[in-house]
Amino acid sequence: MKRAVSLLVVLIMSLVALAGCSSPGKPANQQPSEQPPANEQPLDGEGIVKMGIGHITSIAKSKDLDAANNVNPVGQVDTVIAVVGFDKDDKVVSVTIDTAQTSVAFDDKLQLATDPKGEFKTKVELGDEYGMINASSIKKNWYEQIAELEKWMIGKTVDEIKAMKVKQRDASHPAVPDVPELTSLVTVTVHEYLEAVEEAHKNAKNLSAEAVKVGLGHEISIGKSVGYSSADGKETLPAAQVDTVMVAAAFDEEGKVAGAIIDTAQTKVEFSKEGKVTTDKNGEFKTKVELGDEYGMINASSIKKNWHEQMAELEKWMVGKTVDEIKAMKVKQRDASHPAVPDVPELTSLVTVTVQDYLKAVAEAYENAK
Repeated sequence: MKRAVSLLVVLIMSLVALAGCSSPGKPANQQPSEQPPANEQPLDGEGIVKMGIGHITSIAKSKDLDAANNVNPVGQVDTVIAVVGFDKDDKVVSVTIDTAQTSVAFDDKLQLATDPKGEFKTKVELGDEYGMINASSIKKNWYEQIAELEKWMIGKTVDEIKAMKVKQRDASHPAVPDVPELTSLVTVTVHEYLEAVEEAHKNAKNLSAEAVKVGLGHEISIGKSVGYSSADGKETLPAAQVDTVMVAAAFDEEGKVAGAIIDTAQTKVEFSKEGKVTTDKNGEFKTKVELGDEYGMINASSIKKNWHEQMAELEKWMVGKTVDEIKAMKVKQRDASHPAVPDVPELTSLVTVTVQDYLKAVAEAYENAK
């Protein structure tokens, strides 16, 4: 009997010991809980966590008709674009700088001389065709010099970039880099590129997921430009209109969109019937997003949403999708002016503008991403 009691006591003590080794409230054989899904974890900040786009538009190089010197009118729109990806410390991880330098020429009768359906390339796309190398003291073309400037920016904060020391080379080059790393690599004026990067930082948006690369895509059109005409008592004055679609897109390691920013610089250079530029050459030119409600599309919108609001919805729709999935969006023709409006349930009540150029620009951003 005593032996049976002793055995019972030993058994009870063993069970107590085993219970003490297990975690409170858990069976002794339960495994540690699994980690939460990756998409529920906060960004660790090792990659690109936010992205911005900056731009500066000028028409200063537009020309009046000067018949005495055989100079015909030209509406020239220069839009500097910078797309920048930043890490958790606000340092530049990825930067792309380009300029859409688009000229719309008229003849001496103020009729369009540039093909309104033509293809218009940026300075980077022109590459060696831009032809600056012959005038370069360092024998580097524009795109090569900008690539060196971009490299210099990597790993720096915007404050460090803005603090770059510059010097005046001549009247046409008031702000050339004056830092040892760039003096033999960049001889163009850089103040607008620095300003565009600063604006990209100011406008930067947090990404939905950490990105590994960021790209710039664009589409340029002069299709809404017109020459002079007068019929039935109605006079139409010459105008060069340049529409530059700009898309910044960030991509994760699977090639999915982690964030997108869509904007359009819709810039018009107007002329008198004498061929003189009447638009202020020193004026400020805002993009559609910058105009916001001032753009005034809401009154004509069947869904009562302005352009910038519709673009925000399209940007959200793109997040988490690959470029192939975005390009495959089903669209429909609403009317002759709207040949490619979204025809997907998520967007039919949110986006009623034509989106073909925005989809193309996102695909280009992926091809150019770095």
